[in-house]
Amino acid sequence: MSKVIIIMGSKGDVEHARKISSIINKFGVECVLRVASAHKVPLKVLEIIKEYDAGDVVFITIAGRSNALSGFVDANTTKPVIACPPYNDKFAGADIFSSLRMPSGVCPMVVLEPGQAAQAALKILGVKDKQLEEKIREEQERRKMEIEEADKEM
Repeated sequence: MSKVIIIMGSKGDVEHARKISSIINKFGVECVLRVASAHKVPLKVLEIIKEYDAGDVVFITIAGRSNALSGFVDANTTKPVIACPPYNDKFAGADIFSSLRMPSGVCPMVVLEPGQAAQAALKILGVKDKQLEEKIREEQERRKMEIEEADKEM
């Protein structure tokens, strides 16, 4: 069974994670929320990766400031990793560079909006899960119809 594993750098990221998990759950995909910091408890991060790595999973990492979590997770799994760092006004968004600039061989995708991170994870899982792929297709069609209806109202 497909799963999305969200690893947060701290409990302070839980609202950001819930925005992602609520969309994933609407599609009938299990979403697991975990807290572990690559800086403070790297062995725990490794344990979480090992716990879920054998299945059909996508990891989503949520960490701001110095985002070591996304690169660390990506370097320790062959599964897709999506970094979805929360925006921080304190640094005028400059902390995003810690998610964008990774060492060679480390390649988490970066998606800034929680909804789009959820969609990306679902599409990745939909490559193998044809029922999920159909649900995604239906949602895309629904969104297209909303635009068509809005245009007709004009």
